[in-house]
Amino acid sequence: MMIQTQALIKRYNGQKQNALKNLAFSVPQSSLYGLVGPDGAGKTTLLRILAGVLPPTSGSVSIAGFKVGKEAARIRPLMGYMPQEFSQYPDLSLEENLDFFAQIQHVPREKRAGRIRTLLEFTQLAPFAKRRAGKLSGGMKKKLALACAMVHEPRLLILDEPSTGVDPVSRRELWALLGQVVQEGVTVLLSTPYMDEAERCSQVSMLYEGQLLVSGAPSQITQALPFEILEVKAKPRKLMRSVADETDGILDWYPVGDSLRVATKGNGSQGAIQQKLEAAYAATGAQVLSLRPARKTMEDAFVYYLREEEAPNG
Repeated sequence: MMIQTQALIKRYNGQKQNALKNLAFSVPQSSLYGLVGPDGAGKTTLLRILAGVLPPTSGSVSIAGFKVGKEAARIRPLMGYMPQEFSQYPDLSLEENLDFFAQIQHVPREKRAGRIRTLLEFTQLAPFAKRRAGKLSGGMKKKLALACAMVHEPRLLILDEPSTGVDPVSRRELWALLGQVVQEGVTVLLSTPYMDEAERCSQVSMLYEGQLLVSGAPSQITQALPFEILEVKAKPRKLMRSVADETDGILDWYPVGDSLRVATKGNGSQGAIQQKLEAAYAATGAQVLSLRPARKTMEDAFVYYLREEEAPNG
């Protein structure tokens, strides 16, 4: 395993609640591992502890078999860390930023120029090598930050919400770069608030208020959900929701955009429940635009495990 944590707890001074609550998870080598959850879930706190910039209150953390904190000098050359905030120097060019980070990461002088050129080409930033970093777009800044984190050829990359605040095209390009990095044998651990990005990961851990809700491969997590999903779009919306409330066999529902994600009982009963819904909507005079089975997603999983956690017996 590249990363292992046991009974990890973090409490900030002056706070009554723990920011991290007895976390235990493992990250395999050469994997793309996602920490998924909303703001305040504890993702950044956890990544900062793993990166060695924040001490845990209790518990153990190891990276590549070395203890975080006690063996920091052994871990540092193995790791690249990319925080949420743009941490490069805006008045320096892309080349100058990469050269600076190469120096502080002790990349040998004779290898620096070649490594910088390779990373600029890899991130498709070579045409902008002389541009000041402060003049880059949001997506290009993320690519530069990724290149700086990789300049010393680490075995582990820790990325805190790398795609937040970038346009869809840059987001797609960034994920393509991460896929190539993993194919080269690097372990990537990243945090994201986006459930669609969680589905791109080989394994994930869902966090909420410092607690681990569930871990595993996205396909395993969604397949294990004890329900099926119908997607409903109807007008008026008030009727769309009230009919879902009153139809037998519906376990839960939640809105996504202008439609509902409706959780129904499994065991082959979904077709019968779909017919009940169709009849109920017809009886109310609602206009049904679509009513169809849908695949279970990581967003369905997050809503389910969150409600399980918040239930009185959770």
